[in-house]
Amino acid sequence: MTDLAPGDAAPAISLPRDGGATVQLSDYAGQNVVLYFYPRDDTSGCTKEAIGFTESLGDLAAANTVVLGVSKDGVKKHDKFVAKHDLGVVLLSDEEGDVCERYGVWKEKSMYGKTYMGIERATFLIDANGNIAQVWRKVKVAGHVEAVVEAARAL
Repeated sequence: MTDLAPGDAAPAISLPRDGGATVQLSDYAGQNVVLYFYPRDDTSGCTKEAIGFTESLGDLAAANTVVLGVSKDGVKKHDKFVAKHDLGVVLLSDEEGDVCERYGVWKEKSMYGKTYMGIERATFLIDANGNIAQVWRKVKVAGHVEAVVEAARAL
């Protein structure tokens, strides 16, 4: 379990994406990356967040920033999620949970008195040099995308 902080080097990533290709963080060298972790495709908060990032892609591109979403859902589920909501963000499949572990977002959660392991909604803004510039943990969806866009513009 890692507690990544601004200034740390972002852990490497190599994961399959929606559509089937493999994406590595190093593919985006020289660009800023919004790496956001979310619990599950097609749930209300996750859908709002993905649509919010999709709607902000132009603003983020103007700030030399790309968006990668990560969950443990498989590629086929990501493909359906992208098609259903016309998403423009890249969705990565971390079915084994390795990247979630390295970014410290695989956490014990509780709902209705039951505890279980799940992905903590979190976002990492990674600068063009591959270092973490900002971290948001326990993200609340409302206003989050706007805060990330502002931070990306400031890089």
